[in-house]
Amino acid sequence: MLGWTLREVSAALKQGQITPIELCQKCLSLIKKTKFLNAYITVTEEVALKQAEESEKRYKNGQSLGDLDGIPVAVKDNFSTSGIETTCASNMLKGYVPPYNATVVQKLLDQGALLMGKTNLDEFAMGSGSTDGVFGPVKNPWSYSKQFREKRKQKPRGEKEDSNWLITGGSSGGSAAAVSAFTCFAALGSDTGGSTRNPAAHCGLVGVKPSYGLVSRHGLIPLVNSMDVPGILTRYVDDAAIVLGILAGHDPKDSTTVQDPVKPFVLPNLTDVSKLCIGIPKVNSSFHYLTEISSSQIETSGLEGRMIGFEALLCHF
Repeated sequence: MLGWTLREVSAALKQGQITPIELCQKCLSLIKKTKFLNAYITVTEEVALKQAEESEKRYKNGQSLGDLDGIPVAVKDNFSTSGIETTCASNMLKGYVPPYNATVVQKLLDQGALLMGKTNLDEFAMGSGSTDGVFGPVKNPWSYSKQFREKRKQKPRGEKEDSNWLITGGSSGGSAAAVSAFTCFAALGSDTGGSTRNPAAHCGLVGVKPSYGLVSRHGLIPLVNSMDVPGILTRYVDDAAIVLGILAGHDPKDSTTVQDPVKPFVLPNLTDVSKLCIGIPKVNSSFHYLTEISSSQIETSGLEGRMIGFEALLCHF
């Protein structure tokens, strides 16, 4: 169930297949088991369980707040969280407890999401590996996959070979590791020059940097005010669209946000992927990092073992 989409787990909660408290406990258990990843700076266990209890009452009364009600999420530790220490992975902010929530955090809580904790990052989000914070580096969950260990001929975790781990990318590496390790269903990152998309690529996730002004920056401790954007990390594209729909919109506390109403983000129901056209760039320089592919059908293994043909167009730049 921890690998389900947001829609699937939301439906399970509504149908009583699992309760918010049970789901919260499953994620908290995984957080403890994967502590060696160093994904979290602060684990808000008591807060999450209290939120889960409130969510369970709402479900029993048929008063769900939305698609995220009762669903565990994590927040990068450069977003202000009321009553919860916010450090930006720096000793400079050690002991700083904001009196308010960042707008994006509040929007998640208003939907009934469960805050599992604050995630690790490069200090003040300045970095691209999540290795430069005062709380130590974040380790990529894929470092401990069976396939990776066999490829590197490594011994189980805990032995000397454990030093040979992969980075998560950054600076939102803690959020990426938290989602990739199934300790939550979605996480907030921040993106200035790739800090959400980079760790998403490293950890096999969906990473979205919304257009500047689409999502409020209020409560996001800045790296570069004119470039910072709250980012979204999920395991599925549809999940990212759901979270973006919740977060997007004007915020009177952020004058740079869009003024016009934002329409819900609905993904097209594309079932026939054989009609997709993929553009493959040809780099006309000494740095040929792509193999030239002629305009033709590319046969590749598709969903459920079927062979799906994609049309490829060679793009010249």
